[in-house]
Amino acid sequence: MENRSYALMTGVFTIALLVATVLVGLWLNRDKTELSPYEIVTTQSIPGLNPQATVRYRGLEVGRVDEIVFDPKVTGQILIKLSVEEGSPITTTTFASLGYQGVTGIAFIQLDDDRTGSPLLKTDPDHVGRIPLRPGLLDQLEKRGIAILDRTEQITARINNLMSDENQKTIIGAFDNISKAAEAYGKIPEKLDPTIARMPALVEKLDRSLTSFDNFAGSATKAVNNYDQLATSLQAPDGPINRLNGAIGSLQGVTSDLEAETLPHLTRMTDEARTALRSVRRTADSLSDRPQSILFGNPNIQPGPGEPGFVAPTK
Repeated sequence: MENRSYALMTGVFTIALLVATVLVGLWLNRDKTELSPYEIVTTQSIPGLNPQATVRYRGLEVGRVDEIVFDPKVTGQILIKLSVEEGSPITTTTFASLGYQGVTGIAFIQLDDDRTGSPLLKTDPDHVGRIPLRPGLLDQLEKRGIAILDRTEQITARINNLMSDENQKTIIGAFDNISKAAEAYGKIPEKLDPTIARMPALVEKLDRSLTSFDNFAGSATKAVNNYDQLATSLQAPDGPINRLNGAIGSLQGVTSDLEAETLPHLTRMTDEARTALRSVRRTADSLSDRPQSILFGNPNIQPGPGEPGFVAPTK
């Protein structure tokens, strides 16, 4: 009995010692960091994210995920409750995205900021600050993959339309036309053989034409030289052009003398002859009216009014 009592006391003491050791260890290793509550609101899928997942700010661990629940106020909206160390720069422009560790697929919350210097996001247990969740890398790849698949389907449909029976017939017809054109092109050298055979004769004729042209050019050069000599002789001091200029100058002098002296004399003579002709015409008129004036002379002219001997006519 004493041995059993001793063993029982020993066991109880050992268990009590282990419990005390665990409690002391927990007390010594307790987390003394003060945490602030935040929420992430999203309607996106969050595969791989579990409670107690790590929260990182630009790669630095700043907290953990406490709970993931559906929003009771908005159907289909998810609330991710976080505990973040106080002093973390959570601002009004901070946003969250899902990150994944290596190839394990374990998700964590990655916090980042669009800019620096924004005001801090206020939070407390009664009014928890909310952080928006943006699409992560996998979400972006998924969306782009879907878009690429849609484009691929469209391209496949267009290829199917392109390879329809009618288009195949058209393509085959085009290849037939190309083959016919190639055959026709192959016959062109045969048709050109006679022309190519005539090329030496044509070259000889061209050489003769060039020789004739050279001779013509030489003759033209001689003619130009002769023309230059003729022009030089015409423009010499005692040449015909200078003599003709002298004759023209003499003719101009004679013309000036005629205009200055002879023409005025001729004008005066013409005026005198015109006056004499008027006198002769008056004399002839007078003789035709009074031919007796040749014998008896002209009658006396009656005095006019105001002259001596004027007598007024009577009725």
